[in-house]
Amino acid sequence: MSTHAPSRGRLHVVSRVAAALLGGWAFTWGAAVLGITAAVALGARYEDAYTGVMLLAFLVFLSVFCWSFAAASVARVWAVLAGSAVLTTAAAWLLQRTLV
Repeated sequence: MSTHAPSRGRLHVVSRVAAALLGGWAFTWGAAVLGITAAVALGARYEDAYTGVMLLAFLVFLSVFCWSFAAASVARVWAVLAGSAVLTTAAAWLLQRTLV
């Protein structure tokens, strides 16, 4: 039996948990910011947009959290969550700049 197997298993679990928590939070935050910004751009009041998007954000986070454990590849999970977080945040930033 190899002495490296348990540490590799622990690293895998830690990476999944970190992806679920940190990556899921970043993904959800980016999606929420984009949703709020888009709703305000379409004429909704900020308070209404914020409340509606935050109600949906819980479901988004829960879905992403579960998916991060169900996906076959940890690298794919990190790539999708980190990439989407960057893209949605950048899109929200650009959209906000056009509104000002």
